[in-house]
Amino acid sequence: MQYPKQIFCALILLTQFAFAQNSTGFYLSGNYAIASSGGWDYISVGPGNNRIYVSHGTQVNILNEDNGDSVSMIPGTTGVHGIAFAASLNKGFTSNGRLNTVTVFNLQTNAIITQIETGQNPDAIMFDDYSKRIITCNGRSKDLSLIDPQTDKVVATIPVTGKPETAVSDGAGKIYVNIEDKNQIDVIDLAAGKDVASWSLAPAEGPTGLAIDRKTKRLFAGCEKLLVVMNAENGQIVDKLPISDGCDGVGFDSKLQYVFASCGSGKLCVINEVNASKFLAMDPVDTKRSARTIAVDENKHVVFLPAAQLEAAAPGERPKMVPGTFQVLVVKKK
Repeated sequence: MQYPKQIFCALILLTQFAFAQNSTGFYLSGNYAIASSGGWDYISVGPGNNRIYVSHGTQVNILNEDNGDSVSMIPGTTGVHGIAFAASLNKGFTSNGRLNTVTVFNLQTNAIITQIETGQNPDAIMFDDYSKRIITCNGRSKDLSLIDPQTDKVVATIPVTGKPETAVSDGAGKIYVNIEDKNQIDVIDLAAGKDVASWSLAPAEGPTGLAIDRKTKRLFAGCEKLLVVMNAENGQIVDKLPISDGCDGVGFDSKLQYVFASCGSGKLCVINEVNASKFLAMDPVDTKRSARTIAVDENKHVVFLPAAQLEAAAPGERPKMVPGTFQVLVVKKK
């Protein structure tokens, strides 16, 4: 069918507009190389000190956020998973999975202050601004360790229903925990000191990354090939959006209302939270195979993703990192 010239031009403009609506303006701008060896897990943006903290084997590498220059490192964190901060106390905390400990360090000097024994295999770690506690998700003992950052002591241990992967806070006394082996989110009431509810993510499986929008009371759970949006008040599933393979991290930019799912297949999937009920899949950003965890700087609108080149592996085997290729990918907004 042939269209009149005016209609043809209008169709072109509508098509261009539709594509523009799906574009976030984010792009892979470069990377920061890290020479040391070892695997990795989480990465964290420091509390207003222009630094990023990268878990890496037996240490945490500290880089200048703007140019990737090495600032310092925290040694002796064997099997380190994550990094959290109690900024008002000038302290940082690392979860050391193979040591069953948390390392406490000074945020200004990076000197180690002490070691704290936790549950078994502390994985994700966070600071809850409501209770003023550092909280670790202990994968092997299937519980949470609550640490008082003033005394550097574990003050409570809360069992959960399965393997806790990641936790977020609503800032009002509730902690939400992805339970990876049960495909659900557990709800922790901090005042009661116990697990009070379990909300199914079915049909989604393998929840790993988790983020929250406190304003709209929405949880964003990164699962295998799906990002599940859940109502944080009642556990009802609001939406399910397709994402790429190998998600292990979810971040949220509350100022832009973008949800980011970092996928090890080499895609950074982006979801626009239009409102509490409407979510749109935006154009993904090409990253790098293995870029599966994430940290978002909401003030600068920059996304950081650790990655490395991987060797070929036999079916069913986990590929090994090519030595000397570890880096942090930097995704910026144009």
